[in-house]
Amino acid sequence: MPKGFVYILECSDGTYYTGSTIDLELRIKQHQEGQGANHTKKRLPVALVYFEEFQRIDDAFYREKQIQGWSRKKKEALIKDNPNKLPELSLAYRDKETSRTSASRTQNSLVSEALEDTNKYNQGYYSNGKLLLTGEYVVLDGALALALPTQFGQSLEIEEIDNPKLIWKSLDEKGNVWYENTFLLQKNKILNQLQDDNTVSKRLLQILTAVAQLNPDFLNHKGFKVTTQLDFDINWGLGTSSTLINNIANWANVDAYKLLELTFRGSGYDIACTQHDSAITYQLENEISHSIRNDKIRKIKSVDFNPSFKDHLYFVHLNKKQNSREGIMHYKSNKTNFSKQISEISDITSQLISCKSLSVFNTLIETHEEIIASVIRQKPIKERLFNDFEGSIKSLGAWGGDFVLATSKDNPKAYFETKGFLTVIPYTNMVLNNKSLT
Repeated sequence: MPKGFVYILECSDGTYYTGSTIDLELRIKQHQEGQGANHTKKRLPVALVYFEEFQRIDDAFYREKQIQGWSRKKKEALIKDNPNKLPELSLAYRDKETSRTSASRTQNSLVSEALEDTNKYNQGYYSNGKLLLTGEYVVLDGALALALPTQFGQSLEIEEIDNPKLIWKSLDEKGNVWYENTFLLQKNKILNQLQDDNTVSKRLLQILTAVAQLNPDFLNHKGFKVTTQLDFDINWGLGTSSTLINNIANWANVDAYKLLELTFRGSGYDIACTQHDSAITYQLENEISHSIRNDKIRKIKSVDFNPSFKDHLYFVHLNKKQNSREGIMHYKSNKTNFSKQISEISDITSQLISCKSLSVFNTLIETHEEIIASVIRQKPIKERLFNDFEGSIKSLGAWGGDFVLATSKDNPKAYFETKGFLTVIPYTNMVLNNKSLT
C-alpha cells in the first residue's frame, strides 16, 4: 500500500478543493494544467494551501472525505494551523443545530442563524449516513435494532434568489455534478422545467410536493439555488435518500419521519441515524390507531457501542446498490408469524451492545444471519460468496447488496480483493463516534 497525501487547494474564486493522491507534486501539476477535477478546471489557477502525509493512501482517502464535509471556517482553521479552534467550529455541519430535528427549535431561530452565517449560502444542513447492524427486515415489526451513523453523509446548502425557481444541483463525493434540474414555482405548484422522465427528477418532485403538503408556505414566495453534496460513493447505500429527506425536512421545518412516510416509507431507523452522532437502538411499538400507519411509536435510544475488538471489524462493499424497497416487498410477501424470531433478534441486539469478546460477537452475528435467512428464505451471504473466509460475515440492511460486516483477526483486504471486492473500510474509518470527532 503506497503512501498518500490529502491536500487543500484554494481556487481563483476563493473556494477550496480537497483531494487525495499518492503523488502530491504530480497531482498539483495536473490541477494547474486543467487535468484535475471539474471544480478546479473552471477555477484556475489554484494554489496549494495545506497538505497532510499518511503512511497509507486509504487513510488519506478517509481523511479527504472527512475534510470535504467541513465548513469553510473549519477548513480555514486547519489551513491557518489553529487546531484549538476546530472543536468550536462546524464539523461537516454536524455541530450546526440546523441539522437536527428538535421540537424546541423555532423558525425564528433558524432564520437568525441563517443571517449570521458568513458562508456563501444562506443556510446549510448536514445529515449522517447509516448502517443497520442488527434487525434488518424485522425492525418493521417491532424488533430491537442496532443502527450506526457513519462518518460519511450528505450536505444541503441553500442560496436565496429573486426568481420563483428552484435551481437544483447535486454533487458526488468528488465534487462532480451527477444531477441537476430546475423546478418552476407557480401558484403553489412545483413544476419540472425539463419535463423529463428521469427517475431522480420524479423522486425529487415527489419529495418537494410532499413537503409542500406538510408546510404549505414552503417555497411559496421565494426562489432558491440548492446544492447537495455526498461525501460517499452514490452506490454505497449509506443513505442517499434518507440524508436528503432529513436535510430537506430541516430546511422546510417539517417532520422528517412524516416526510419519509409520504415518500420512501420504511421503518425510519435511517432518519434516526441522520440525527444522532452515536450508535442507537431503534424499535417500533404497536400503532395507537391501526387506521393511521404514522401513529407507530418510535423508541430511539443512544447507546454506548464501542467494542474493544473494533480493530477486527471491517465493512465490505458488494459492488452494487441494493434496492431496499424491493427487499422489504420480498420480506412482506413471505411474512407469517415471526414473533419468535423478532424476540430472538431483539435479544441478540441487546447482547451485542455489551459484548466484550470477538468470539462471542461472531457467534451472535452468525446466529442473527441464520434467523434472518429463515425469515426471508435466502442463503446467508457468507455461504453464497465467501464460504472460505476465516471469520464471520453479516449482511447489513437489504440482503444482496451494499455493505456487509466482516470480522477478522488480520486485515482481510487482500482476501476480498481476490474476490473482486475492492472497497474494504475499517470500522473506525466508517462509524461515527462523536467523542472521536471533537
